[in-house]
Amino acid sequence: MQVYFLGTGTSQGIPVIGSNHSVCKSVDSKDKRLRVSVWITWDDNSIVIDCGPDFRQQMLTSGCEKLDAILFTHEHADHTAGLDDIRPFFFKQKSDIPIYGHQRVLESLRKRFDYIFETENKYPGAPGVQTFAVTNNEKFKIGQTEIIPIQVNHGNLPVFGYRIQDFVYLTDVKTVDVSEIQKLKAVKVLVVNALREEPHHSHFSLQEALDFIHLIQPERAYLTHISHLMGFHEEVQQRLPKNVYLAYDNLKITL
Repeated sequence: MQVYFLGTGTSQGIPVIGSNHSVCKSVDSKDKRLRVSVWITWDDNSIVIDCGPDFRQQMLTSGCEKLDAILFTHEHADHTAGLDDIRPFFFKQKSDIPIYGHQRVLESLRKRFDYIFETENKYPGAPGVQTFAVTNNEKFKIGQTEIIPIQVNHGNLPVFGYRIQDFVYLTDVKTVDVSEIQKLKAVKVLVVNALREEPHHSHFSLQEALDFIHLIQPERAYLTHISHLMGFHEEVQQRLPKNVYLAYDNLKITL
């Protein structure tokens, strides 16, 4: 399995528009972060988790040529606003693109991208999707591989993370119920959000993320959904435990 970090930034990305913050002015490519998403490939499967406003740019940069499915964590714009840009995959593959998410998320997408879901007099240039509602504690398959949804809390909003084999992807997490932690046993690679050092009402801070990683005990952990307020990539990385890494855009890892 290969995981390609398409974007590792928070909702505004880095640099933030109009900001004079030192991290936003950094010339280090690792301090430039698009909105958060990953592209995962294994066997003949090619999926992305979340499809934000930078999706087109991310697909061109990564060289992704095939999209078997999109797994959505939740409905916020930084995770969903790029849905229209699945059109080239739809035209090339000549089939509706499967999308997975909480029923609430699918309904949100149906309202915001109504022309994609239209069944009568549909504009011929619009893409098509096939929807699959994800329910907590109900596994589903992509190809022959079982996907385990993991429900976490983004403030008061339930959000899904996903386990694929020994890889777990969690973003926009603030709290995790004990029952969900059981799904993370023996995970080899854990990706989890860490917004900044200061506490936040709906995201893990750096210390909260590190505490969570210590609880789960993965072989490796990668931090994502990072704000410019976290600081410079290289300086933060030097302070992290030896098996914890700040993810950065276009990082590739193999399991």
